[in-house]
Amino acid sequence: MVGKEQIDRFLASPAFGVVGASASRYKFGNKVLRCYLQKGYRAVPVNPVEKEIEGVPCVAGIPELPPEVKSISMITPPAVTEQLVPLAIEKGIENIWMQPGAESPAAVKLCQEKGINIIADGTCLLVVLGYSEH
Repeated sequence: MVGKEQIDRFLASPAFGVVGASASRYKFGNKVLRCYLQKGYRAVPVNPVEKEIEGVPCVAGIPELPPEVKSISMITPPAVTEQLVPLAIEKGIENIWMQPGAESPAAVKLCQEKGINIIADGTCLLVVLGYSEH
């Protein structure tokens, strides 16, 4: 079970990367981005195709995230999560929140080995922050 301290450490980042951000408002990659914005957090969508989502400029990949991003939310299929976690570690990301469905045992293990603050137990950012569709 993830503790409050892990979540607090994750949320202490000056900015957040949303890996798997989507322009489709019904997808979780869009809802997570909107949740950060609703709560007044600075969020940077990561999407290799879109130029901007919800009025926020996108970066194409994790290596392009600005240096103040220390935490990322991953809304990606587990196989993609596995490919992207090494890039996040290389980038210096300190906290990774794998949204429900994005978890990969291999990616979680790598995070643990590298000392990354990992949230991947089914805890949902939308629930923790209190997301609203409005």
